[in-house]
Amino acid sequence: MSTTARIEATFAPVRSQTAFEETLERLGTAIKLGLLRPGERLPAERELCAMMGISRSTLRQALTALVQSGHLRAVRGRGGGTFVAESPPAVEAPSRAVAERWRDVCDQRLAVEVGIAYLAAERAGGRDEVLEPLDAIVARLDDLLDDFPAYRQADVRLHIGLAELTGCPQLVVAATESQGAMTDLIANIAHPPAVLAVSNGQHARLLLAIRRREAPRAMQVMAEHLRATEHVLAGLLPAP
Repeated sequence: MSTTARIEATFAPVRSQTAFEETLERLGTAIKLGLLRPGERLPAERELCAMMGISRSTLRQALTALVQSGHLRAVRGRGGGTFVAESPPAVEAPSRAVAERWRDVCDQRLAVEVGIAYLAAERAGGRDEVLEPLDAIVARLDDLLDDFPAYRQADVRLHIGLAELTGCPQLVVAATESQGAMTDLIANIAHPPAVLAVSNGQHARLLLAIRRREAPRAMQVMAEHLRATEHVLAGLLPAP
């Protein structure tokens, strides 16, 4: 593939509500497929923003996450820039079974948790006594960005807590099963603090929509949150 074709394939415009995660996916996938080669220098930020149709802040978030995950390295000073890492990050490659089923796991989670968001907004909206414990989890998550095992435990409690707001035991069971499957899946990727920070911002927006009894908005935010996770998985899951 020519250099021009590689650049056009990798840096085509990003058009989505999840621009940060899609940018991360695009770059991570290009590295995984060899479209961005070890040691290769990425174009300048201004050029990348223009090609991908994204803001500089979105690009910098994605680059920071990929530096944190070990896919890129940033070099300061003369001759500096952002370069593809010479070797892939030390993350265990998923089994073929995991690689083949991860989108099914995400689809099942989407079907369950978008409905949970809708019912939680309808049934728990405006009830501070049941929402305040979830607000506390979101606040705690902001302090756990550098401790993924603890972050993940709190994240699971948040999502199961949302299911409990529906008052439907079957949905609590479904959410618990979904979270278990996701935990097995995301064990195969790095967890850059930049990604976790964006994810928790989505949690906060979700709780705001629930508090306001804005059920359609809660569904939208939850869907964006879950799709964002899919983009991160697509970009960071090592090839089996």
